Amino acid sequence: MPIENSKASEIKRLATPLTFKNSKAYDSEGNVIKCIETINDVRYIIEPREGILTEDEILQYAPKSKAASKIRLKRGLGNNNDVLLVHESLPWILGIFYMILICIAVPVFFSGNRLVMLLLLVLFIVPLIYLYRIFNLNAYQNTAKRRFIPKSKRKETVVQEEPVVEDIGVESLKRYEKKVNNLKVVFEVKEEVVRDLIEKRFAPPQLTYDKFINIVDSAHKLFYRQADAASSIINLAAEDTPRVQDEIESKISSMNTIIDQIERLTNELVINISNETGASEDVANLLDDMENLIDSVKDY
Repeated sequence: MPIENSKASEIKRLATPLTFKNSKAYDSEGNVIKCIETINDVRYIIEPREGILTEDEILQYAPKSKAASKIRLKRGLGNNNDVLLVHESLPWILGIFYMILICIAVPVFFSGNRLVMLLLLVLFIVPLIYLYRIFNLNAYQNTAKRRFIPKSKRKETVVQEEPVVEDIGVESLKRYEKKVNNLKVVFEVKEEVVRDLIEKRFAPPQLTYDKFINIVDSAHKLFYRQADAASSIINLAAEDTPRVQDEIESKISSMNTIIDQIERLTNELVINISNETGASEDVANLLDDMENLIDSVKDY
C-alpha cells in the first residue's frame, strides 16, 4: 500500500501544472524546478524521482522529461531533440571550447609551429567525432535491437522464419486492459488537480463554481461510462474480430479526448489564476467545447 500511495503521489506531482513566483517555477510540493535550456528550446520540466515509476509509466506520465528521453534513446525510439535534452549543457560547453581553441589557433597559425597546429587540429576533430556518435540515431536503434535479441538466436547463422500466428480469442483482447487501467489512473489524477484549481479560483458558493464542477462531473461520468463499456467488451466478447477491436479503440479514443479536455481546462485555470482576473474568454470557450464533447459522446 505505501508503494501504491507513493506512486499515486508521484503521478499527481508530474501531472499538476507548475506554479511561478518571483521568476521561479515550483511543483505541487513546493520544490524549485530547474530551467532546461537547449539550442532550440527553453522550458521547465518536472523530472520523475528514481525508483518509483516504471519506464513505461515515465513515458506515459512524464514524456517530456530527461528521464523519458533517455528511455526512448535506450529503446531506439528517440530523436535529435531527445539527444539535446539528455546532453543539455553540451552545446554551451562545446561553444566555449571552440572559442578558446580559435583564440589559441590564430597566433599559432601565424607563428607557423606545425606540431602545435597538428595538436590543435586533433583537438578540433575529437569533439566532432563525439557529436557524431551521440547524434547517430542508428547506433541507438542497433543497440536496442541487440538488447532484445535472445542470446540463443545471436549464435544462429541461419534463421528459419516461421509465420507469426497471433492469439485469437478473448485472451488476445487482454492487451487493451492495461491501456484502460492506465487511462483511469491518469484521469483520476488530472480530475483531482482540476477540481482543486476550480475551488481555488472560484471559491464556493458561486454560480461559476457550480458550472465548472457540473462540467467536470459530467466529464467524470462520461469517462467512466466509456471505460466500463471498453472493459465489458474486453471481458465478454466471444472472439477477437476487427469490429470488436474498433469498438474498444473507439472507447479508448473517447477516454483520451476527455483527458485532453480536462488538461486544457487545467492549463487555462492556471493561467487565469496567475493573471488574477475573472473567468477568461478562453476558459468560457473551453467549457463550451467540453459541453459539446459530452453531448456528442455520451449517447455513443
